[in-house]
Order: sequence, then structure tokens, then C-alpha cells
Amino acid sequence: MQSLLTDEDVSSLWAKYKATGAPGLRNRLVERYLTLVKYNAERIGAKLPEEVDVQDLMSAGVFGLVDAIDSFDLSRGVKFETYCAPRIRGAILDELRAMDWVPRLVRSRAHRLDNATRILQAQMGRAPTKDELADHLKMPPDEFDRLMRDSKAVSQVSLSRKQYETDSNREVREIDVLVDRRGSDPVEEAERRDLRNLITRGLSRAERLILILYYYEQMTMKEIGMTLDLSESRVSQMHSAIIERLKGQMTLNKYRAVG
Repeated sequence: MQSLLTDEDVSSLWAKYKATGAPGLRNRLVERYLTLVKYNAERIGAKLPEEVDVQDLMSAGVFGLVDAIDSFDLSRGVKFETYCAPRIRGAILDELRAMDWVPRLVRSRAHRLDNATRILQAQMGRAPTKDELADHLKMPPDEFDRLMRDSKAVSQVSLSRKQYETDSNREVREIDVLVDRRGSDPVEEAERRDLRNLITRGLSRAERLILILYYYEQMTMKEIGMTLDLSESRVSQMHSAIIERLKGQMTLNKYRAVG
């Protein structure tokens, strides 16, 4: 569909859609710009482990594209391709966080390591070494070490396993000495929730993405700029301004709480 539409056809299509809001016209615009979704999904997917399905990222990106089409203002004189790119990327990143793919990824890696261990153990009649496992999986040392760390996150321990016996011959089992790390202080949780809500209200979508990509995705300022179509210096300026504003909000909130 895209190759059959001239620039004049596209301009006419936009004008008709904005005048009528007809779903059929919007679908034609989605078809026209679908390659942008594919490009952004593949670009983000290239930085993620292979277990993350690019098709899932594309599905999320389509929602960002539709949102961009609905909110695009023809009178602003901005190219739609420039306008929609951050929305498509933002929708994909939001979906990644909502999918919570990390636990599934960790389980997949643990299963892969377990299979390799069983195969080599059957072949050699002994437990394989780390170097042998890495060679079998065709992984460089740093990637294999990451695989080992991930696999440990899903190791299983029987809660009924005996730990020791007391002087009175009472058996102490794993469940008796297991530390409950999920327990939390209700006051602390309430404070965190209030702070999160405060930050969410105070930041725009682009500002939230900068913080998430920098502090949670461990991306550099340059990589964030490429993702959001901003210069590295602009991202750095925005990051500094966000931090200063949040500090001011936290200080003001603290004074209000004391008062």
C-alpha cells in the first residue's frame, strides 16, 4: 500500500481522516507507516536477548503508531515520521516493562544451561567444567558468566530439607530458617508509593523515559538520544533539569510533611 501512494495521495489521506475520523482511513495510514514500527521494533530488539520476540515489540509499536496518528496535528508543519518515532518507541518500552519478560528470560537461560550440563555429563561421565560448558554453548566467557548468574536465580531448594538438629533432637528444616525477604515496612511502602506517584505526576512521557532508560536500562546519554531522536547534549540537559526539579519537589514535600 505504501509504495502505491504518492506524497499528494498521503496528504489527501491525512486531510480526509482528520476531517472524518473514519477507521478505514486510519487503517490505511497505519499501513502506510507500518515500516516505521518494524524499524523501531527491530532496532530495540537488537539490544535485547534473543528470547524477546520482535513480533511482540511490533504489536506494541502499532498501538503507539495509532496513538500518534490520532493525536497528530497537521497544522504544526512537522513531519509525521519525526513526530511518531518517540511514541512508537515509548509504546514498545512500556510494553517491555508491562510484559515483565525478565523472569521468563531467566528461566529460559537456566533451562538451556541445565540441558547442556546433562548432555556433557552423559558424554563424559562426569560433571563438566565451566570452560567445557561455555565451549559447548559457543559462548564467550563474559556471556557465559551472565548465563551462570541468571541460572542461579531460579535454583530450587526443598523447604522440608533438614538443616540441623537441636540438643532436644528437634529437627530444624529449611523453612524454619528461611528469611522472608518479601516482607516490607508498610510505612516505607507507603512513602515509596507516594514518591512514585509524585514523580509520575511531575514528569512528561519523554522525561520518564529518560530516567527509565538511564537508570534501569543502563543506556548511555548518546543511546537515549538516538532512541528519542534527541542530541546527546539535549538528553544530558534534560536529565540534569529533571533531577534538579525532583530534588526541589522532594524538598518541598518534606517541608510540607514537617509543617
